[in-house]
Amino acid sequence: MTVLILTSEEDVTADMVVTRLHGTGTPVLRLDPADLPGKAVLSADYAHGDFDGHLSVNGHVLSMGGLRSIWVRRPGEPAAHAADPSPWLTAETRQALYGMLHSAAARWMNHPRNADQARLKPWQLRVAHLSGFAVPPTVFTTAPRLAREFAEEHREVVVKSASGPPPGDDPALALPTTLIGPDADFSAVAAGPALLQRYVPKRADIRLTCVGPRLFAARKTAEPGQVDGRYGDTEHSWEPVEVPERIGKSVHEYVTLAGLAYAAFDFAEDEDGIWWFLECNQGGQFGFVELETGQPISEAVAHWLAQRRPDRRGG
Repeated sequence: MTVLILTSEEDVTADMVVTRLHGTGTPVLRLDPADLPGKAVLSADYAHGDFDGHLSVNGHVLSMGGLRSIWVRRPGEPAAHAADPSPWLTAETRQALYGMLHSAAARWMNHPRNADQARLKPWQLRVAHLSGFAVPPTVFTTAPRLAREFAEEHREVVVKSASGPPPGDDPALALPTTLIGPDADFSAVAAGPALLQRYVPKRADIRLTCVGPRLFAARKTAEPGQVDGRYGDTEHSWEPVEVPERIGKSVHEYVTLAGLAYAAFDFAEDEDGIWWFLECNQGGQFGFVELETGQPISEAVAHWLAQRRPDRRGG
């Protein structure tokens, strides 16, 4: 039984898991959907009330009947590397590839249906509330008046992107989490939805990685007045930290509600030691945490993918 990894050719984090899988003797096939059609070939046969499908990548053939699990890591856009790419070819290739994979009896990390929903920041906050996390007051709005009233109520708020960095490499379009006050000009809110959140003065950033039932938490001390831990160098490194029982319970509740087998949570730890929920990235990186802390996250991912027993939470 083979593990299928959907990711780009250059993915160091995936390399770490592939090494672990090879160490256990688990067969692995790696595919970038961008290479289909071209370097990769597929065939799906629906006849006589049955289904049979095959993927061929670099001479290695995978039957859908021999597919154990699928890790949707960092896949490219289907047909992106085709000789004559087009939106139509991408749509057709996506239909063929994912339709065939959905037809197989495989476990997903994470199932595309659940992953798409899990990317929605407003939905994340609702699930975080239901799971018992501490969540800073937040508003999404296109009404300048409501944005101004929110800032006047909480005095110090941050504005950030809901969808993440825009496509492309233009740094001018990047939106780091930015601290603003009630005297800011909110007129531009009318041009597009704004995400405003009460500012949490933090003493540390927390990254918690959930792999099936296993939790790995890491802590990095924040610089004084630091707002966005993704930008700017600090003298601090990620260090392992114990997961409080209450947080662990909420994490398991969250991934159960979201139907996720893998999730990377970001928290802000305040001066009182409270972990404030900021977001949950269903496909978040973990390589940098493992390299700095020595936590065996890639081993946990490999173990989950190699399991024979079905896992309801993972889809």
